[in-house]
Amino acid sequence: MESVEEPLVTQRGVGIRYGAILGLISIAFFMFLVLINANTVDPWIRWAGFLMNMTLVILAQLYYRQNGDGYLSYGQGMGIAFWVALVSSVISSLFTVVYLTLIDPDFARYLQDLQMEAMEEQGLSEEQIESGMKIAASFSTPPMLFIFGVLGGVFATMLGALVTTFFVKKDNPNMPE
Repeated sequence: MESVEEPLVTQRGVGIRYGAILGLISIAFFMFLVLINANTVDPWIRWAGFLMNMTLVILAQLYYRQNGDGYLSYGQGMGIAFWVALVSSVISSLFTVVYLTLIDPDFARYLQDLQMEAMEEQGLSEEQIESGMKIAASFSTPPMLFIFGVLGGVFATMLGALVTTFFVKKDNPNMPE
């Protein structure tokens, strides 16, 4: 009877661990922004969040490569990125829903005001702004916030991982292509 050697680390295990870390870091980052009264929808802040995501994905992939067999295929790297993205997006989206509905409902109104100001700056008419705000309100329900938060987080992280994984991967020369 042959014994099958268990891998030291798994894509899912590493992804879940680093996804949980990223989720908690994302919450801390958001709370820091709220404390300093920063505009949380500022493009620079969004880029900082994206860079944070990519950094944790790369760290997870390097951890897998260093603690596994020393190699990381492109597919394995993308699998790790998926788990990091999914877990961190679920955690941060759950927090967002709780924060906007229970902790600070005024913050949701602040975000709506920012949307209205942006529409006014674009020169939209009152009717267009009102219509746009009605559409935005239908997407601002807690279930929709959660769904779009998870889908958006996974999509953005996976999009970035398509590029970063290319640089982190290390093919096993003993494996057929």
